Amino acid sequence: MKRSLLFGAMMACVLPVHRAPGDDAVPAVAAPTNMVWIPAGEFTMGTDDAHAMPNERPARRVRVSGFWIDPTVVTNAQFAAFVAATGYVTIAERPVDWEELKKQVPPGTPKPADELLQPGSLVYTPPGAPVDLRVLANWWTWTNGADWRHPQGPASTIAGKDAHPVVHVAWDDAVAYAAWAGKRLPTEAEWEFAARGGMTVPARFAWGNEFRPNGRFMANTYTGEFPVKDTAEDGFAGVAPVKSFPANGYGLFDMGGNVWNWCGDFYMDSPHTIAVAGAICCDPTGPATSAAARNPAGMERVIKGGSFLCNVSYCESYRPTARRGTPSDTGTEHIGFRCVMTAEMAQAKAKAAVTAPSN
Repeated sequence: MKRSLLFGAMMACVLPVHRAPGDDAVPAVAAPTNMVWIPAGEFTMGTDDAHAMPNERPARRVRVSGFWIDPTVVTNAQFAAFVAATGYVTIAERPVDWEELKKQVPPGTPKPADELLQPGSLVYTPPGAPVDLRVLANWWTWTNGADWRHPQGPASTIAGKDAHPVVHVAWDDAVAYAAWAGKRLPTEAEWEFAARGGMTVPARFAWGNEFRPNGRFMANTYTGEFPVKDTAEDGFAGVAPVKSFPANGYGLFDMGGNVWNWCGDFYMDSPHTIAVAGAICCDPTGPATSAAARNPAGMERVIKGGSFLCNVSYCESYRPTARRGTPSDTGTEHIGFRCVMTAEMAQAKAKAAVTAPSN
């Protein structure tokens, strides 16, 4: 990471906290339809848990302003409405641009076969036997014709799955939807704050410290031997419809498990270490660019929340502090997104609606 980026990130974290009295109150503007207000607050972001991934440590204090957030990830029905209104074509539905791809791979990487450059996406493919968990290719297959309408490949369909999360959406696709809806993607800090559901004491999971309180499954995760066989003990093998599991304290669903959620931030391996000890970061928006040791040439964005593929033997990423970087042009069968809106955005949208010319 460049020193200038490190310095800039540090300075962003030492700005003093200035909040007007009552800044946690719901703004005096019409609430966006089907969104939940998250009041401003301060919380512990990240964790010092020795069992967590290194990129989640150390814990640090963060302050976020109030915002609205979607109670669920965007569904197939909602995304279909966006596509019908705009004619938008997702990245998975477009041929792969080798000239762009070359910028993200090591110099000298040979051009892939033409069939691998056709429209498609990554589909989860159970290997049927134990495999090396360090090699993701053991259960992910590039599948031509896989996209949001065909989540398991060209022969599959989303018919009857309007309430399922839309998947195979890249970061750019999510940003395009958010802009159309008058919203944006959440920052990592906003997402993690909302995931905690108002808990004042950090807990391991979005619902507490027990994975199955009173024996009840609280999230759609991988039950069984990963990635060989999902037993569907929690009721689902694969993606579940939204609201299939209990909401958190804010009334938000699937803030752990089911599908990962795109965030607005660039991904950095160690973002928490840039915070100055004792300082409070105010509305952090992440680093100025991506910095991932395993993908130094790629531009990655943060995903949060884990998915139906998360298992305690592998990643256990259905925790609020869990985080991962994913190339912004990559969609998969287990990544979706939800949107947020600030008071300023709501006011601007309301004003635009009033001043819009009538037909």
